[in-house]
Amino acid sequence: MSGGHPHWPPGVEEIEHTADWAIRVSASSAAGLFCRAAQGLYHMVGMRVDESPLHEERLQLAAVDWESLLVAWLNELLFLQGQKNEAYPEIEILSLDSKRIEALLRGGQVVAWTRDIKAVTYHNLRVLAGPRLWQATVVFDV
Repeated sequence: MSGGHPHWPPGVEEIEHTADWAIRVSASSAAGLFCRAAQGLYHMVGMRVDESPLHEERLQLAAVDWESLLVAWLNELLFLQGQKNEAYPEIEILSLDSKRIEALLRGGQVVAWTRDIKAVTYHNLRVLAGPRLWQATVVFDV
């Protein structure tokens, strides 16, 4: 199921899901997983930003575990788009563990956002951490 988005970022693929949209994300590290999940979210909605002037946002979030942190992270990106009409294709993870993320986001005003997502859900969410591969399936409520 491509949903009109044939060229997904590396390590991100859209998967079949009955009622909502879902992606499977994989990376070699936790930081890579969080970056790719953000890329997947932005790709899912057809996001494009005006890159001038470039805006920086420092983001700090806390949660109880990897799954909660991933949901909070992606929902915060949705919130920033909804409240400020901004999106951040450049992400630098400054620190990350299972309960806290700090990131520097660079982006701009959204000029295209073609699919609406209400929220990121906990449905079937599980972050799998291996020695060389991190994976998660993320379901979006549309």
